[in-house]
Amino acid sequence: MTTRLAIALAATLGLAMPAYSQAATPATQAAQAANPFFAESPLPLHYPQFDKIKDSDFAPAFDAGMAEQLKEMDAIANNPAAPTFENTIIAMEKSGQVLDRATTVFFNLVGTDTNDARNKLRADYSAKFAAHGDAISLNPKLFARIKALYDQRNELGLDAEGVRLIERYHTSFVRSGANLNDADKATLKKMNAELASLGTTFSDNVLKEVNASAVVVDDVKQLDGLTEAQIATAAEVAKKRGLEGKYVLTLLNTTGQPPESQLTNRALRQRLHEASVARGSRGGEFDTTALVSRIMKLRADRAKLLGYPNHAAYGLEDQTARTPEAVNAMLGKLAPAAVANAKREAADLQAMIDQEQKAKGQPTFALEPWDWAFYTEKVRAAKYDFDESQLKPYFEMKNVLENGVFFAANQLYGLTFKERTDLPKYHADTWTYDVFNADGSQLAIFIFDPYARDSKRGGAWMNSYVSQSGLTGDKPVVANHLNVPKPPSGEPTLMTWDEVTTTFHEFGHALHGMFSDVKYPYFSGTSVPRDFVEYPSQVNEMWADWPSVLANYAKHYKTGEAMPQALLDKVIAASKFNQGFATTEYLGAAMLDQRWHQITADQVPDAAGVMKFEADALAADGINYKPVPPRYKTPYFSHIMGGYSAGYYAYIWSEVLDANSVEWFKNNGGLKRENGDHFRKTLLSQGGSQDAMKLFRDFAGHDPKIEPLLEKRGLTAPEAATAPRQAR
Repeated sequence: MTTRLAIALAATLGLAMPAYSQAATPATQAAQAANPFFAESPLPLHYPQFDKIKDSDFAPAFDAGMAEQLKEMDAIANNPAAPTFENTIIAMEKSGQVLDRATTVFFNLVGTDTNDARNKLRADYSAKFAAHGDAISLNPKLFARIKALYDQRNELGLDAEGVRLIERYHTSFVRSGANLNDADKATLKKMNAELASLGTTFSDNVLKEVNASAVVVDDVKQLDGLTEAQIATAAEVAKKRGLEGKYVLTLLNTTGQPPESQLTNRALRQRLHEASVARGSRGGEFDTTALVSRIMKLRADRAKLLGYPNHAAYGLEDQTARTPEAVNAMLGKLAPAAVANAKREAADLQAMIDQEQKAKGQPTFALEPWDWAFYTEKVRAAKYDFDESQLKPYFEMKNVLENGVFFAANQLYGLTFKERTDLPKYHADTWTYDVFNADGSQLAIFIFDPYARDSKRGGAWMNSYVSQSGLTGDKPVVANHLNVPKPPSGEPTLMTWDEVTTTFHEFGHALHGMFSDVKYPYFSGTSVPRDFVEYPSQVNEMWADWPSVLANYAKHYKTGEAMPQALLDKVIAASKFNQGFATTEYLGAAMLDQRWHQITADQVPDAAGVMKFEADALAADGINYKPVPPRYKTPYFSHIMGGYSAGYYAYIWSEVLDANSVEWFKNNGGLKRENGDHFRKTLLSQGGSQDAMKLFRDFAGHDPKIEPLLEKRGLTAPEAATAPRQAR
């Protein structure tokens, strides 16, 4: 069974659909021959034929692909021969190739470059895909064969990876409802279908609301503090929206907005902040509060149907955390110290405000959320004698990628990269690279998609277009996506420090996908528990300010001069600055996620009560510090409406492993090939083929210790507390 379907079986699926296929007519055969999804791509590593893929190709491939896979599954389920690993598990692993190719490209494009046709397809097919998954996972004959193999898995003569594959199939089917009676299966299908449709609508509304909430500015004087390039971009956006002569500040899907750190006009900062936090709860056609209420109720009802007290208990059972209690304990330990640190930082900001206002002969004002980023830069400049604007000229994007991210990968793993321009692109603003091992053999193809655009969802992420598998012989094609504002034509792309570390972070995910060396597609790449998947990417962030790496890429975009050592030292010294804020905004979102998913259906508020529930939850957890709102508020918290439901804690949970690993690298000489080779062999190459915590122990040589995280977080010395690396 393909990796995508394996993931789908553990996720939100829906209504059963009829399993039938028609004999192919000559016209059908001709249409299929012209459709790029009906055969493997002939391009290197089966790289997608983006130049030949039309939106009209998706629906025929979806329909034929589902019918084909259901026929394959029916043959497996009704095979008169006794179940064997080959005729059941391997047969499932090999099924659904057309569907896998089509859905992989489709969902990746919906995330990175959607349009009306793709949005309509997603809406039209969400319940159908859910139905398709249920038709497989709730097939009693199919499950009977899997269970028979599961019961005798240790007597089949399989290697450890084969035994684990049977175990994972069994677990996925059970968690998808295979043990339910027929009546409960019917109920589950209805829930899954509705959840699939609601999730699609939520995602669409969030993107539309981000675009609709952009702030329009009439007078350029209000944009004081922004660079000329930023102002030109705002003018270009306004022109494209038919607002020539005005300026538009677009929003990211986080609560905080980057211009807040620069705009001197406090009233405009307030407008920007209030537009950001109102998204999804201000009424109108894109309001998501009713969707949130219904989704949370359905998730709670489904968990109860499957035998769990709440959705968090269901979701966490298959993660390394295992229980809501374990997550609550971790987050609860960190929250008081985080808020205390944020309040200490706030005192410094308030002192700066008072000082400035007194110097102007004007009354002071209390620190508000829209003031935080602006005065943080002033305090940073006062404490460390530099601000972000001094750094950006040294962080030209392509130089960061090639002489920073790629350089670190070369030093640590021996990888080399060669840009190629002959392969088709799904968007002009992407770069493509061949990736080679130290021995010259090709490892993967890597796509870099850095810029924000209206057709792209917010955040930063990695995805695979082709996943590695020893069974099929496939090598990886992976992509990284960022949301860096694109400068005006002809201008260089100069990055903030956060954008630099995000680039290193996402490439850590890419390495996890590219280094995959497993036999079965089910285990490929990042197919690991959600609270483990962020761990390798967080580790890769450590190289962003590693002295030899930083010195290799931190060079002025005009002169090529290296960043002065004094500024380099300030960057490293200031790396822990403002971390009380970062920790608090992250924990606010992570704890809110748990509050939503640890309630029962009768405790879910209606649409009108969603924001009150959020406020009460933050207060109950002691994380309701007004100047520092959650990184994501409920109506635009896309993570938890997708794959991170009850799982946003994963960033900080993974950081326990990250802190241990950073310590291991430093204790063993840092950026050395033997260290990288050890990390690759014991952990990065293994995908989900072994228990996640065993992989960590194989790498580090011991169980994870809490002390490195406690020290890093300042729990032993609150005045020095630091934050999790930014949750992406």
